[in-house]
Amino acid sequence: MAVFLYSCDKDFNAIGEGLVGDDHFGLEAVKYDVLAYNQEVTPIQSSNMSPNNALGIFDNPLFGTTTANFVTQLGLATYSPTIGASPVVDSVKIEIPYYSHVTATNEKGDSTYELDSIYGDKNGKFKLSIYESGIQMRTSYFSGGNQLPQYYYTDQNSEFSNKKIGARLNDGNVLQNDEFYFDAKEIVIKTTDPDTKVVTTDRKKPQMTMLLNKQFFQNKILNAAASKLSTEDLFQEYFRGLYFNVEKSGSNPSNMGLINFSDGKITIYYKAKTESTTDEDSTMENKSIVLNLKGVSALTSSTANFLDYVRNADYASAITTSVNKTEGDEKLYLNGGQGSLAVIKLFNPTDVLSYNAKGEVVNGANGVPDELDEIRSNATVKNWKVNEANLVFYIDADKMKGTGEPNRIYLYDLTNNAVLVDYSTDASSTYGGLITLDSDKRGKSYKIRITGHIRNLIKDATAKNVDLGLVVSQSPAVLAFNALKNKNEVISAVPRTSVMSPLGTVLYGGKTSVSDDKRLKLEVYYTKPN
Repeated sequence: MAVFLYSCDKDFNAIGEGLVGDDHFGLEAVKYDVLAYNQEVTPIQSSNMSPNNALGIFDNPLFGTTTANFVTQLGLATYSPTIGASPVVDSVKIEIPYYSHVTATNEKGDSTYELDSIYGDKNGKFKLSIYESGIQMRTSYFSGGNQLPQYYYTDQNSEFSNKKIGARLNDGNVLQNDEFYFDAKEIVIKTTDPDTKVVTTDRKKPQMTMLLNKQFFQNKILNAAASKLSTEDLFQEYFRGLYFNVEKSGSNPSNMGLINFSDGKITIYYKAKTESTTDEDSTMENKSIVLNLKGVSALTSSTANFLDYVRNADYASAITTSVNKTEGDEKLYLNGGQGSLAVIKLFNPTDVLSYNAKGEVVNGANGVPDELDEIRSNATVKNWKVNEANLVFYIDADKMKGTGEPNRIYLYDLTNNAVLVDYSTDASSTYGGLITLDSDKRGKSYKIRITGHIRNLIKDATAKNVDLGLVVSQSPAVLAFNALKNKNEVISAVPRTSVMSPLGTVLYGGKTSVSDDKRLKLEVYYTKPN
């Protein structure tokens, strides 16, 4: 299996905040224990995740098989369109651009493209069927007299599948349905002017291009009552959207793509009687109507991704029955979508003592890990200053052999479903989370700097040592959280950047049975007075 993808801090004088520079200048780290364990992500909100929604089937030898189906509302580019008299459909085309980049361009101007965000076999195929959706999507509903947000979740595929209407609309070329594939070819359209004979060349980036059933759109749009096409709300109730259903294509290998469906459109090309008063009554002219693959009404949700899973037995066990919340897990399984994350608890949980203002040990628990008590005492009494604090997560290279690796992981405040102060300060360079490669070009580790988080824990004795969450990340710019369908005692929401990602990784945890050179530790570099 292969995957194809393509500050300077100020000086501080306050206790525990002193900084010498942007790195630790060779200082030796003081290492502290970290308790980390796996947590399953159960069905989760998957509505309105634009710009990235998944479509296809991804077979991952480590985690299992994910099938991604999709539903989207449609919106007329112009409401109350003037259709014309006696309209007749010529053709209906759906176009949805892929993420891609140019690898070469020849002297004729023809470009060669490579697709980005395609996961699995690059020659993969799957059966794709597009139907009219029978469910009107909304953003809220009323219950007990209260207006509540209406979410759609990863496990609702059967609900939408059972409510699809009629036959599939992409009923033509087999390469556009039963053996659909993500085509990386540039689309070149040449048009010859009938009068001047001048040839015009129109070039488009690779995109999903399919012909849809003409009779359906003749009846649904061209023959519709004018009132049905007059406003966004009326149109959304009348035409509730399109449902994209995915299945295996015989014995063909499959793949999955992340697509920005909101850039897609449907164009209905048709002929209608000319409005000219000088033409004969039978004269027809070429016209078109555009439908965008999104709804814009404040009353509706516009899209949802549905993810069906067949998990590998070892992975399923690791995130459910084998989880050790007391000692931590040896291996941390991070997997996007409705997958799994790791819960991170900084410091050994032992709590039997504290320190007084003189730095003397006082016996008795105080609700704070003893290691954190020691750090706070060293900062206050000995004037130790945190220069840098990191978490380094080592990748289990043996487990990950032959699988695609995420380029980035993301650490956040799990207790409050919020970003960490370090991420807010500088997510791009200081915070980290990007993969580090070994000499064999395989992933070795991920390093995340949490200096600001540790300083805040030190300077504020009342600050809570919150649980942290660790997930795979599709995009560092996406900071929203998606709600679980059913909250549990550990998590209520997951970062959307993880729900968007189909990839996963296996990292070493902080359990004592993990070898010291791979074990997860909190590394803190201090500057100490002479």
